[in-house]
Amino acid sequence: MVTVHREGGMRFVIYLNDHEPAHVHVYGDGEARIDIMTLNVLSIHGMNRRDAARALAITMEHRSLFLQRWTEIHG
Repeated sequence: MVTVHREGGMRFVIYLNDHEPAHVHVYGDGEARIDIMTLNVLSIHGMNRRDAARALAITMEHRSLFLQRWTEIHG
């Protein structure tokens, strides 16, 4: 697991042996998985809607960084 970004009390993680589509796991109070390419929220577990919306906004803002890191990790 590689933490690729921290912001707003959230940690954005890419797992080393993960699967497509390219996505980040966001941990704060709960967890969300966000597709980096389409910016769809793939799943939410224990995270409220407001925090999930904030996680999505942060993912949008840092999308190119997350895509670059996904490519470095997964080829």
